[in-house]
Amino acid sequence: MDNGNPSRDAGHPGTKEYIDAIRDELRAILASRYFCHSRRYPALLRYLVENTLAGRADLLKERTLSTEVFERPASHDMTSDSIVRYTVGEVRKRLALYYSGEGRNATVRISLPLGSYIPEFLVDGVPPDENGERLSLPGLNPPKDGNSHSEFEAQLQEGLGAYVAGNGLAGPGAETREVADPSTDHASAPRRRVWWLGTLVVTVMLAVVVAVAWRHRTVQSQSPVSEFWAPVLRNQRPVVVCTGAVVFAKNNFSGVVTAGKADDYAFVSMQNASALAEINGLLERSGATTKLVFSAYEPVTELREHSVTLLGAYNNEWTLRLLQPLRFHFSQEPVEAIVDQAHPKLRWSRNHSLPYSGADDYALLARFRDPTIDGWVVALAGLGRNGTEAAAQFAVSPHYMEQLRHRIGQDLGSQNIEVVMKVKVIDGKTGAPSILAVHTW
Repeated sequence: MDNGNPSRDAGHPGTKEYIDAIRDELRAILASRYFCHSRRYPALLRYLVENTLAGRADLLKERTLSTEVFERPASHDMTSDSIVRYTVGEVRKRLALYYSGEGRNATVRISLPLGSYIPEFLVDGVPPDENGERLSLPGLNPPKDGNSHSEFEAQLQEGLGAYVAGNGLAGPGAETREVADPSTDHASAPRRRVWWLGTLVVTVMLAVVVAVAWRHRTVQSQSPVSEFWAPVLRNQRPVVVCTGAVVFAKNNFSGVVTAGKADDYAFVSMQNASALAEINGLLERSGATTKLVFSAYEPVTELREHSVTLLGAYNNEWTLRLLQPLRFHFSQEPVEAIVDQAHPKLRWSRNHSLPYSGADDYALLARFRDPTIDGWVVALAGLGRNGTEAAAQFAVSPHYMEQLRHRIGQDLGSQNIEVVMKVKVIDGKTGAPSILAVHTW
């Protein structure tokens, strides 16, 4: 008999304390780094949680979510627009990351089961396992003062069966069997009850371990390239690909200078064209539409609320402008160089004593959310054209992106990232890039 245990009562579904605890946990999740830089993921998770708490779980269907959360017309084709399924998958992944990190000690947890849009709320319904993790089966009502344990035990058994079946832990043709009683003596009923509940707890713990391991493996199996580009692809508007243009200038070290609005016959180099093809191909394979613009002609109003990919540095005024506040950025004085704001004496520049076609290049790869345009920016820019080509190759390569993920940890999807790299140049051809410095925030 539970004699008014306050921790049980606070976790009782439907009470004000229970709902307040869930809302407190929701606020903590939305303030975490996995959600605070996005609009779409918090909006969806908040909608799912609040409607479930209000008893409107029957509204949580794909078409309703597409119209209410993502403002799609009621008649739109959901087979060609998978925004709900994609965003739910991202929310599920981010919840797993949150609870494997800063939320690992939460006593109330919000989960989004596979194949469902209805969240589950996990509380202290059973004792913790050896790692301190806790689980409560959905809809579990602990007994209150004056109630028998029989109803509570029936709910436990029913909940366990649903949990095991829902996670694919029961084999084909498996049946739900009652646990055999070690004795039929009515005097030993309390002892049998403890034995039965102990067996149940161990089984639940094993089920949780298997389910969490499976879900963790699913999160980790995402391609590092997909993870890096995921923030850019969240916005359903076209991705703006902004590149610079040049005109010939024989007296300049690179042989060209940035083209302005008044220049006729501006062009891009073969290296920039290669970078453009790499990025445009990746974005289109990911299902995004792209809009190609030249930096000299593009006002800030055309970039606002879009995801933007910037190609080139000194031929692209938007690269120079948007990267200026960051730790690593481009400087023009006394020579063109990448500088480190945290260490002003540290500079990376090309060797001007060598021919342009033989001097190693340096490049910046950056992905960050920019307040000027209120959108995500990916910058792929070299001191010269070889660096720009290498940065684009780096950004679409699973091999190089895995190196970056290993360097900064497993989370490529939500952090702001800057990477300084060195690029070998041989007879004007772009060689392999190598990472020199990384900064995340």
